[in-house]
Amino acid sequence: MKINEFTPDTEIFKKIGNKDNKEEISEKDSASFGDLLKKKLDAVNENQIKAEDTTQKFIQGDEDDIHKVMLDTEEAKMSLELAVQIRNKFVEAYQELSRTQL
Repeated sequence: MKINEFTPDTEIFKKIGNKDNKEEISEKDSASFGDLLKKKLDAVNENQIKAEDTTQKFIQGDEDDIHKVMLDTEEAKMSLELAVQIRNKFVEAYQELSRTQL
């Protein structure tokens, strides 16, 4: 079971290292960050829904494997905690940039 499905996009690093493309950063690259962020937040939401469904099935008696219930719940909890920590880092970075004097 993979808890964290994030794998870095190595194409970004190849573009940065290429001397011909150093000055050329397209809007597609900046939009892909937003898409990546949305995709990861959707995955966090899906984990929360999956954990809730598994818990409800266990309460109703449809699910008899307590280990599966606990794993789904912990996975959802950890993914939510990671999302909150990432959000906090974004806020800290924004605050640091806003305090920077030009």
